[in-house]
Amino acid sequence: MMYPVEVTEPCRKDLTEVGFAELKTPADVDIALKNAAGTTLLVVNSVCGCAAGMARPGVKMAIQHSKLPDRTATVFAGVDREATERARSYMPGYPPSSPSIALFKDGKLVYMMERWQIEGRGPQEIAYDLVEAFDQFC
Repeated sequence: MMYPVEVTEPCRKDLTEVGFAELKTPADVDIALKNAAGTTLLVVNSVCGCAAGMARPGVKMAIQHSKLPDRTATVFAGVDREATERARSYMPGYPPSSPSIALFKDGKLVYMMERWQIEGRGPQEIAYDLVEAFDQFC
């Protein structure tokens, strides 16, 4: 493991405590994404400051919206490496990016927010963009 548990556990809990399923293996990712009916929001979590200060708070604000994905899930970059690599295989055309946020509909990627779209923005701005994606695809 790249990071000690005492560093990663609070980052994990930040999402799991609000209902995100942890995908720790490639099989977990396949079950959650491959040909999944409906919508799935997937957060590629990270220990970096933009994950803690922008991405996770923005995601938590967005899931307060009235229109939501059917499922929410997360993989942890730098920790659950194989699961993260598998998740990224469902995001063709996008370079590895953490944190990042993807929305899938019926197993297909329909919306992607990369790290460069997270850095330097406030959680409210991130939530706003996600809510727009929820309204369009969920």
